[in-house]
Amino acid sequence: MNFEIEAQDKQSKARACSFRTDHGIIETPRFMPVGTQGTVKAVTQRILKEEIKAPLILGNTYHLYLRPGMEVMEAAGGLHKFMNWDGAILTDSGGFQVYSLSDLRKLKKDGVEFKSHLDGSKHFFSPEIVIDIERTIGSDIMMALDECTPYPCDYDYAVKSTQLTSDWAILNKEAFEKSKPKYGHKQFLFGIVQGSVYKDLREKSAMDLTKLDFDGYAIGGLAVGEPTEEMYEMVNFTTGFLPEDKPRYLMGVGRPENILEAIERGVDMFDCVMPTRNARNAYLFTSNGIVSMRNARYKNDFSPLDENCSCYTCQNFSKAYLRHLFVAKEILALELATIHNLTFYLNLTNTARKKIIEGNFLEWKNKIISKLSVNINSTMEE
Repeated sequence: MNFEIEAQDKQSKARACSFRTDHGIIETPRFMPVGTQGTVKAVTQRILKEEIKAPLILGNTYHLYLRPGMEVMEAAGGLHKFMNWDGAILTDSGGFQVYSLSDLRKLKKDGVEFKSHLDGSKHFFSPEIVIDIERTIGSDIMMALDECTPYPCDYDYAVKSTQLTSDWAILNKEAFEKSKPKYGHKQFLFGIVQGSVYKDLREKSAMDLTKLDFDGYAIGGLAVGEPTEEMYEMVNFTTGFLPEDKPRYLMGVGRPENILEAIERGVDMFDCVMPTRNARNAYLFTSNGIVSMRNARYKNDFSPLDENCSCYTCQNFSKAYLRHLFVAKEILALELATIHNLTFYLNLTNTARKKIIEGNFLEWKNKIISKLSVNINSTMEE
């Protein structure tokens, strides 16, 4: 991947890195917009590329496998061509989605049997099948199949689950090495560290996976209900066992302050539906905290949403207009809000990278989190 550490913060584990894919160079820290079904909700690919400037997005193996299906995907020439996206793509293995089905799944030694949330039809994912699906999708970064533990999770279950993920990791790596890309560009495989909130299991999982020499490593099984401080503790502990010369990805996290805290603890990559989901519900992230665009206080406020933001929304429309769109239930509200929230997240990680390089990351991060915390509380009171 030509992974390079360009700067290391002297007061924390934060680092500025870069790596190369055939669809572009990825600079970290990096937030990835979530495009679960081959689309980032409410915005076009042109907007993603030209306005939001996202070099890497996330798709989901489970959802794309069910719809449109792999016959359509292969006939289209892979996800890049199917959705007309020339940037990089990372695909989750579908393990988390299968985990969320709870009563509709059955774990086995060689994989997981589950029922489709669409029509109840039965399907089976093994590590080998998931690798084949991700080869067909053609993502630049493929995630290994894992088993995500719930929270709370008793120790005995976590032991069995962590071992299952380690066993599957071996099969994932073997299937990856035996297969070849279908569309001419390189694909990379990341392993996923599990272990719930138990340090000994996190250590074992990390050690099991690093022996297999994946191209990168993700931290999974967090942000599933555990206390925030416990999540931070697990992240900090786990990064201590991951190679310095490989990307580190914290899956499904999270709020802006969660991302900054994880960067401080040595994480490089992030994804979360929060910026797009919150946008569709009129909650927008700004340099002055979160605001609710349905609030009556903005009815006659003709100032920009965020004077410190250069996104298309902030440069062209007022708070009053955005509130009007949400109150009137106009579709344009979703697009403009999503453009802004994703730009905010991309700018957040871009600025974090800049501050790491400049050597003042920690001071900047503490100021940002302090401002966000005050405004989060006031927004919730509203």
